[in-house]
Amino acid sequence: MKLIEQQNLTPRQIVAELDKYIIGQKEAKRSVSIALRNRWRRLMSDPEIRDEIIPNNILMIGPTGVGKTEIARRLAKLAGAPFIKVEASKFTEVGYVGRDVESMIRDLSDIAVNMVKLEMQERVQEKAAEIVEEKILDILIPPVRNKPASVNTSSGRVGFDPDNASDAELNERTRERFREKLKNGDLEDRKIEIEVDSRKTPMMQVFGPQGMEEMGVNLQDMLGNLSKGGRKSKRTLPINEAREIMLEQEAEKLIDHEAAVQEALERVQNQGIVFIDEIDKVASDTSATSKGGGEVSRQGVQRDLLPIVEGSTVNTKHGIVKTDHILFVASGAFHVSKPSDLIPELQGRFPIRVELNSLTEEDFFNILTQPKNALTKQYQAMLQSEGVKVDFTENAIREIAKIAAEVNQQVENIGARRLHTILSTLLEDLLFAVPDDISSGEITIDRDYVQKQLDDLVKNKDLSHYIL
Repeated sequence: MKLIEQQNLTPRQIVAELDKYIIGQKEAKRSVSIALRNRWRRLMSDPEIRDEIIPNNILMIGPTGVGKTEIARRLAKLAGAPFIKVEASKFTEVGYVGRDVESMIRDLSDIAVNMVKLEMQERVQEKAAEIVEEKILDILIPPVRNKPASVNTSSGRVGFDPDNASDAELNERTRERFREKLKNGDLEDRKIEIEVDSRKTPMMQVFGPQGMEEMGVNLQDMLGNLSKGGRKSKRTLPINEAREIMLEQEAEKLIDHEAAVQEALERVQNQGIVFIDEIDKVASDTSATSKGGGEVSRQGVQRDLLPIVEGSTVNTKHGIVKTDHILFVASGAFHVSKPSDLIPELQGRFPIRVELNSLTEEDFFNILTQPKNALTKQYQAMLQSEGVKVDFTENAIREIAKIAAEVNQQVENIGARRLHTILSTLLEDLLFAVPDDISSGEITIDRDYVQKQLDDLVKNKDLSHYIL
């Protein structure tokens, strides 16, 4: 399995990897690192007890923008596991129009199949490249077959005699010259005509009672298979573009699709991770004085979620998926409701509770400076692509962090997402001026520049509500 072969990180190593992208939230990182390591421990355990070891699902509680989703996403990347993020508020109870909860497992299986097929295609790239090279040569220099080779009668051996060469030999010599040119990249812009698969499949999705959505998917697959039955179209493209299309087609032919589906289903069942966001939106607020239809519907979604999280079998277009060992990570802000407002059975399926802290001014400063994908680094990279080097002074970053903390406190706390709005507002003039007015050079963003761009906006509460 890929998890065993490629990922054998200890909990401490997992936390260290998460630290590269996520600031703070040590308790949450600790919990998810143990959960991920436990999956490896289960797969390495005695087969007699392996099926009895169930995952400890996690419920993350905290305001928006503090890193809940990012923790789950990075966890899936570390595991090389099939991962899907869904929003609990998008689901409806069985019998209502909308998506049923089983669709998350069907979507997860689709993701896993695509993931495995891509990996298999990468493994056959070298062989596919050889086939594509021959096919391109066949288009450029069609082969001459079944022609006798010339014979050097003085020696009695077969050899190449330019004066007495057969068409096949001359053809082969020409092909070899063109092969060298292909390898040297001398023919990349030359146009050739190739056949491509026609895969225009009508997009269709059927919503309705349980099972109808799957019927819609199967119907789409049937129509797709009918459209693929030998239908091809011809396109004239430069060799460099044609090669990419042909490589994909040949790699697709070389992989074992049945084996890919079986491996994908196994990964879903043993390594799959489902991140259920906004689970607090389907929790009933017990403090509410009136109960409407919405409360009943939310409880219905919880009841439908329960068997999936507990462990059940779900029919997908690829086969049956057992959810017993899928790791479920749920999250919610729980501003209005509380975790105890979830139905008791569902609460019991999320034994690990982690509360994420609101972000402080110091956290914002670290978010802007430490992660590999820090926003400041992203803007620097974008402007560098136009020949403009931008530097942020430490005082400027501290001022940005201070403003973000203040606006979160005064307007609405949206966590680190506030930094996106503030930085885009701060750099708006610069981003507009490049490259028309500023085409090169170095620009330093200091504290004075930050205050000049943002102070009036921050002080004007009405504008802050609309802009920041």
